Amino acid sequence: MTTQLIPLKDLHVSPLNMRAEKKPPSLKCMAVIAANILPTVREKGILTDLIVRPNADGFEILAGRRRYYAARVIEAEAGEFPPLKCDVREGLDDASALEISLIENVAREDADTLTCYETYVTLIRQGRRVGEIARLFGKKEREITQCLALANLLPRIRELYRGEELDGSDLQLLTMATKTQQREWLRLWDANDVPTGSDLKHWLFGGVAIRADYALFDLAPFKDKIVGDLFSQERYFSSAEEFWTAQDEAIAARRDAYLAAKWSEVVILERGKHFPQWDFVKASKKEGGRVYIEPTHTGEVRFHEGYLTQREVRAAEKKDRKAKVSDKTGADREQRSPITKAMQNYLDLHRHAVVRLAVLARPTDGLRLLIAHAVAASGNWSVRPDPQRTDSTAIAESVAASPAQAAFAAQAKAVRALLASALKSEDREEDGNGRIAGHGHGNDEVTVRVFQRLLKLKDKDVVRVAAFVMAETLATGSAVTDAFGAHAKVQTRKHWTPDTAFFDLLRDRHSVNIMLAGAADKKSADKLVSAKLKDQKAALAAAVAKNPTWCPGWMQFPAIGQ
Repeated sequence: MTTQLIPLKDLHVSPLNMRAEKKPPSLKCMAVIAANILPTVREKGILTDLIVRPNADGFEILAGRRRYYAARVIEAEAGEFPPLKCDVREGLDDASALEISLIENVAREDADTLTCYETYVTLIRQGRRVGEIARLFGKKEREITQCLALANLLPRIRELYRGEELDGSDLQLLTMATKTQQREWLRLWDANDVPTGSDLKHWLFGGVAIRADYALFDLAPFKDKIVGDLFSQERYFSSAEEFWTAQDEAIAARRDAYLAAKWSEVVILERGKHFPQWDFVKASKKEGGRVYIEPTHTGEVRFHEGYLTQREVRAAEKKDRKAKVSDKTGADREQRSPITKAMQNYLDLHRHAVVRLAVLARPTDGLRLLIAHAVAASGNWSVRPDPQRTDSTAIAESVAASPAQAAFAAQAKAVRALLASALKSEDREEDGNGRIAGHGHGNDEVTVRVFQRLLKLKDKDVVRVAAFVMAETLATGSAVTDAFGAHAKVQTRKHWTPDTAFFDLLRDRHSVNIMLAGAADKKSADKLVSAKLKDQKAALAAAVAKNPTWCPGWMQFPAIGQ
């Protein structure tokens, strides 16, 4: 290091000077840049040495740009300016030169924020480590890392901030954005529809910013899915979908642990649904209290242990609350059935359809059932086809499209052929369903004709007709239907496939989750334990499409709850 007097003509601002312009400024610009020190320089000259290093064009200024410009302005005014006293640094590499520029400028005047950021990036490219830069400038490593993140934003975003069009907090949030997101954000900026503030944070993470510290699961496998906010201690999941898949599995594990600990019931609320604590009363595990798990949209999960509804408590008090709850098995608790009236209608009709086929397949058992109806009937026995009443057009269309219904209609046509000479069209119902049973009006003439025709049939055909009459008159939704289905070991899925009407009628999230565990596996169900009903139904439909043998417990014989 040496000190030399160097003429102005041999000096120029180094491109490594952190305040260097992209092109040489005009004299007017020089005056503006040096305005705050011009009066002093005019009166007393330049008091502090410039720091320079030699190059092919003379000497480049690493620190002292404003002093140099002030001298140039005065030279233009007076016609001359004496050589400047300079601290000449020999053998400096670019990184060292840049460090000197930054240290000198930061010490003398606060640098433009982004200029500091960009200078740190240049030092990194010159081979300096974050720790080295931090020690050199007396800063924390986190501060340097923050600067580096801001410097890596797209140039236009940095210019918006430099031009004071973009708020500093938004600039910091954008450091968590991918390059693709940054470009999309600029497109929205141009369209005057750009998200800012908390909306920007939600936009970055697909709707909701989910903090990593809300996870109930081990974060180690998700390191590359977590984005750190360098300007706070918060970390966020880049993929809300992946977060909730893991979070739901953890929630399901907590549910299983509660049940293993003998809690009477664990209710997992749909994600985002609030637990209205004012509607509940604290109740211990022995008193039959439930656990309610409340997953929020932000990712936080709240556990409410030991609660009964106000209504349950009032009802229990009327029947001596203490005795009732302590002896509770769960069977006497008033609970809303997961099966709606419309769903029950759907189940009854489809179960009825498959059992009628089973009666036809086992004609001697069908005859026994027919005799049982005759023996057990009160008063004169009348026979009428079951009306198969439906609660909605969708259910009617579903049953009409059922393979079991179509197969039964084909059998009806064959049985009608057996009795064709005995039954005239006016003697049977012609409603498109192939029904042959009488109206129950006690017409002896018809009875005689049918009897005479039956006398001409072989025994096996008579048994077939008897079974068909029994099948056609079997009451929908009756205990008899269930009993025969169980006796015949009916395999519902051979004649029925879950259709749109079935999925539309599902209303209970808990039941759908259990179905999903059966159609796919428990792990798949656990991953959606707090998801919306529509999402669980979509997953169930996809699982059923891959599992042609799966049948919901409601459609099995005997039926079982979900």
